[in-house]
Amino acid sequence: MKPLVWLVGLLAVGMVLVAEPKDCPPLLDLEIRRLASDERINLCEQYRGQVILVVNTASRCGFTPQYDALERLYRTYKDRGLVVLGFPSNNFANQEPGSEREIQDFCRLTYAVEFPMFEKVSVKPGKAAPLFERLAQAGAPYPQWNFFKYLIDRDGRLVAHYPSQTPPDSPQIIQAIEALL
Repeated sequence: MKPLVWLVGLLAVGMVLVAEPKDCPPLLDLEIRRLASDERINLCEQYRGQVILVVNTASRCGFTPQYDALERLYRTYKDRGLVVLGFPSNNFANQEPGSEREIQDFCRLTYAVEFPMFEKVSVKPGKAAPLFERLAQAGAPYPQWNFFKYLIDRDGRLVAHYPSQTPPDSPQIIQAIEALL
């Protein structure tokens, strides 16, 4: 009988050690498709525990050169837990009219973008992709133009949002990222 008690105790300890991670934060509990790909990923599984900067992007915008600063942020802080997630959108002045393959080629060839880019989406109220709906439900405005930025902490909570005019490498954004890392 004692070996059975010992085995039950061992199994109970093992169950604690193999416990499931915390539930996924609602903001990240989404499956999305990578740009120009059929691959779908779960944001929570892929980016849980990281600081996330979400940006709606466009290839023909006055703010398009922000791709450079976004990529520098990503390369500088990715090893410390930052990820930049780009979402092309054609909601403003037809500034992202291309196909996903064209967008991907433009980003890679013009700005050497390596941070994750995802499917072309709408960010407008009533038609917004689920992530942008959830960002709005969390208290942020919908993007008012291309290159609107949202900062999410390691626990999957929206902590700040920045208008298009705020460069990704502004002291305001860098200080906020460093505080979260």
